[in-house]
Amino acid sequence: MPQITVDYSAELDDSFDRRGFALALHPLVAETVSTGISGCKTRFRRAEDSFVGDAATGDSLVNVSIAMRPGRTPETKAHLTKAVLELLAGHLKPLDGFTVHTSAEVRDLDASFRS
Repeated sequence: MPQITVDYSAELDDSFDRRGFALALHPLVAETVSTGISGCKTRFRRAEDSFVGDAATGDSLVNVSIAMRPGRTPETKAHLTKAVLELLAGHLKPLDGFTVHTSAEVRDLDASFRS
C-alpha cells in the first residue's frame, strides 16, 4: 500500500543505485509501519532540470515521498523519514563537482485513494 515516489536529478543517473535502494527501502518501510513488503510500490522520476538556491551548477537533489493510509503517529513518520535518509546516503556514490541535497517525507494518502 505505501506509494513511494523518488524524484532525482538527471546528473545522478550513474551514481544512484535506484534498484538497490528500492529493494532495501521496501523492508524498511514494511517493518517500520507494519505492512507487507509486497504492498510497497516505488517509482523513480528523473528530473532533467533541477536547481538549488542560487547555485548555477553543481547541485543535485533526491526527494523521497512516501504516502500511505492514515493511522501512523507523527513519531513513527519521523522515525521512518530519518531512516530513509540514512538508507539513501548508502545508495548514492559521490559525484565530482556536485553537492547532493536529500530530503524525505511521509504523509497520509487522501481518503479517496484506491488500489
